[in-house]
Amino acid sequence: MNTVCKKNECSGCMACIDICPVNAINVQDDIEYMNAYINSDTCIHCNACGNVCQCNHPSQLKEPICWYQGWADKAIRERSSSGGFATAIFQNFIMTGGTIASCKLIDGEYKFVLIKSLEELDGVRGSKYVKSNPTGIYKQVKEQLIAGQKVLFLGLPCQVSSMKNYIGDPYAERLYTIDLICHGTPSIKILKKALSEYGVDIELQKEILFRKNNCFGLETSLKPVVPDGVSDFYSMAFLEGIDYTRNCYSCHYATGNRTGDLTLGDSWGTEIHTEESQGVSLALVQTEKGMDLLSMANLELRDVDLEKAKIPNTQLRCPTKKTKEHDIFFHNFMRGKSFRWSVACVWPKRCIKQEIKRILIKLHLYRANKTKLYF
Repeated sequence: MNTVCKKNECSGCMACIDICPVNAINVQDDIEYMNAYINSDTCIHCNACGNVCQCNHPSQLKEPICWYQGWADKAIRERSSSGGFATAIFQNFIMTGGTIASCKLIDGEYKFVLIKSLEELDGVRGSKYVKSNPTGIYKQVKEQLIAGQKVLFLGLPCQVSSMKNYIGDPYAERLYTIDLICHGTPSIKILKKALSEYGVDIELQKEILFRKNNCFGLETSLKPVVPDGVSDFYSMAFLEGIDYTRNCYSCHYATGNRTGDLTLGDSWGTEIHTEESQGVSLALVQTEKGMDLLSMANLELRDVDLEKAKIPNTQLRCPTKKTKEHDIFFHNFMRGKSFRWSVACVWPKRCIKQEIKRILIKLHLYRANKTKLYF
């Protein structure tokens, strides 16, 4: 079967599904790769899918006009992964009559939804270290724009690029975009497998936390999947970049020039040491729209040296490098080995140490503080 973009380079943005007038597209998640297949029996050869695809037509990257670091007010910051920029911007955008398009956990999958009230923001907050499913959101956003509504779309750079392709110029004036500094994303199938091995059914969860400020670790229903002081294997694999889909290692958007009106991430290595433990956000502004989003959200904004900020934020310089550890992980995982075994084959000593700590803590023979891991 033909594919919308070059085989095994699909990012899973799903825009081709939304734009196809005859439902001829099927995006297949093969864990290591994603591919958008075209059903030749129903395809009418309009090439709408090929034109909207950000792999075929990546949106223009713009150099930031200014950049800041900082944080939101205490109430927002305490509930955020980092400094709370995104939540503060969301709240202001909604209160000024706008609609948000972002993702949250629904029925075991991270799906994009439209949000029009502050109450609906629960579940949207926080980092999500896994692939999301934007199917349907492109159509919904365009309908809102046609109706005269202003919409703020927050997503990964590849998703923002596809949204801009889908919307086109006629309604672009009312579309605001925020792209995230993305290190790469694993298939949702890996997260489901990892959680199941820790005894967690993702479909029963209302929310999953991947981190709190600088502390990384999976939590479900406010309960860590492993005890405090122990690193769960999913977080280890993600932070080291060994389990992303293959397209992430050649990402077009891993650069200092960005696709969104505004780019948000973490100000890793900030010189404001007194604030670092509470989370400090990084913002790159590419357009006047991006500046409007930032300036209207009542944020504490501080100067930042962008070149220094790029050092720990490697995705502002280049994509994550595919390593031999990636190959070892997928060699085992794709041959039916368990997720934890596949990770342990990469770092046997490190993983054995974490398992021993987990058992000792469970037996009340060892006490440890919350593990802190950094990019």
